[in-house]
Amino acid sequence: MTATTTRTRARPAAVILTPSAENRIATLMASAPEGAIGVKLSTPRRGCSGLAYSVDYVDAANPMDEKIETPGGTFFIDGASVLYLVGSTMDWVEDDFQAGFVFQNPNAKGSCGCGESFTV
Repeated sequence: MTATTTRTRARPAAVILTPSAENRIATLMASAPEGAIGVKLSTPRRGCSGLAYSVDYVDAANPMDEKIETPGGTFFIDGASVLYLVGSTMDWVEDDFQAGFVFQNPNAKGSCGCGESFTV
């Protein structure tokens, strides 16, 4: 009789972080408020298109959230937001006039003129 082996493949992360985004998370965590265990991405309802990207410190893990370990700290994705974000890339972009996280989201069907919110 032969033994069967079950192989499990690591599930890809819902959001891909660029090296620049990982570096920014490390910077944020280096100056995080006391008690912060990571940074969390969520998509609250707001803006003229319906959903917005929000990145905040988190002080407690939620078992429903996606958890990504980065070299600079733990990155969480809100469990209710994962479906809106699967396949997205998160980058940190800085130039002479602005700095912020930028998202390439294949699920977004449209966005408002200012780029602050999106719809799926």
